[in-house]
Order: sequence, then structure tokens, then C-alpha cells
Amino acid sequence: MKKLLSVFCLCACVMGVQAQSHGTYKEYVRRALEAISDDKTEDAEELFREAMKAEPAQRSNAMIYYQIGRIQEHRGKPRKALQSYTQGLNIAPHVLPLRMARARLYMEMGNQEKALVDYSDVLDWKEDEEEALFMRAYIYTGQRLYKKARADYEALLKLNPAHEEARIGLVLLNEKDNRPREAMEQINAMIAAAPDHAVLYAVRAGLEQTRKQYEASEADFTKAITLDPSNIDYLLNRAALYAEIGETKKARADLDKALELGANPEDVASMRHQLR
Repeated sequence: MKKLLSVFCLCACVMGVQAQSHGTYKEYVRRALEAISDDKTEDAEELFREAMKAEPAQRSNAMIYYQIGRIQEHRGKPRKALQSYTQGLNIAPHVLPLRMARARLYMEMGNQEKALVDYSDVLDWKEDEEEALFMRAYIYTGQRLYKKARADYEALLKLNPAHEEARIGLVLLNEKDNRPREAMEQINAMIAAAPDHAVLYAVRAGLEQTRKQYEASEADFTKAITLDPSNIDYLLNRAALYAEIGETKKARADLDKALELGANPEDVASMRHQLR
């Protein structure tokens, strides 16, 4: 009887410790999320780590690593964030937010090969994930795997026919895949349907520039800038056009304006050097 009572007391104590541990875990997570809401990211990261110390075997720690990774990205620590996402995926490889977060970060860090692996894994598990389809198509286009890129763009547009970025991607793909007439017809149709979308004029201006249709290109870049005056890329692109056709004064004016709006000084300096 004494032995059974001792075992019962021991089990009760263990169960009590486990319940207390779980309560502590949930409390740490709750406090961490509150700290994020209050923009106290360092406190939040520390609280998340305390939660994982309380229950290191919890599968939900995968999402804690996701939260820590987001905090680290916000604080300008991409390599640490990458490590956190990977640690989370080691616990739960099929958590899509983690896989997508790591893929995005790989793209930002210029590692398209690893991003491609993650996007492909996501699509193996969820074939209608729009962002993964778009980004994989973009990567395939850069790799000149045009057939694969086309398949992803078309799959995405079947899911979401109004996806403007995918439609633009298909225009640019056709341009690279030796289908210039199709590319121009597509972008013209997009502009006719959405004449207030600045990006469409910028895309068409780029196509016209490659065809040496300089007046049309200038007009479209100007239209894009009129619709979106604070867009630095449009100004830099028009400056490049002006440089190509020898309009150095206009090119310098666009570079000055881009610099005022916050363009990278090194990029502007490089373009100025080419004007000499």
C-alpha cells in the first residue's frame, strides 16, 4: 500500500510539474506576443526562447522559431533569421509559413537556387500557392527555363486571371522567348483594360526601348512617371533611355530627381559616370 501510494504521489507530482510547465509555456508565448504588439522585439525574442526552454519538445516551437525569425528580419539580422527558419523547419518540415518565409529570405539574399527548392517543396504540398507559383516562374525565367516558367505562370493565371504581376511576367517571358509580337499585344491589351496603372506603361516602355522605338518609349516612361511621380525606378529607367539616345541633360535631370526621392547614391553616381 505504501509503495502504491508513493507511486501515486510521484505520478501526481510529475503531472503537476507537466501542467505547470505547459502553463508556463503558454504564459511565455502570451507575453511574447504582447511584447511584439508593444514593439518590444528584444523582449519578445527572449520570452519566446524561455517558452522553448520550458518545453523543448513542443512541435509548436516550429512556429516560435518562425516568430523569432520575423523579429530578426525586422531588426536587420537576415542570417540569424535564416537560421531560425531552418531550425523551425527541422522540427516541422511541412509548415508552409516557415518554408515560404525562408524562400523569401533566400531571394532577398540572392540565393535563388535555394529559394527555388523551397518554393518547389511548397508547391509539392500545396499546388495552388500563388506566391510560390509566381516566384518559381520568375526564377525559371531567369534561368532560361522558359517552358517551366510558362507552365507556372499559366497555372497561376488559371487560379487567378486578374493577377497583374503574373500577366506582366508572361509578357516579359514572351519577349525573352522570341515571341515579341505576342508580348506587345499582351501589354497593349493590359493598358487598354487598366489605363491608370503606371507599371504597365513602364513595361511597355522597356519593350519599345529594346525595339529602338525611342519616342514611344519616352512617352510611356513619362506617362508612368506622371501616374506615379515618386517611383524611383521609372526615373532611373527614363534616365537610362535618355543616356542611350544622347539626351544627357534630360538624363541628369532625372538622376537628380531620383536622388532627391531616395535613390541609391552609388547607382546614381554610376549612371552619371556613364554620361561623361
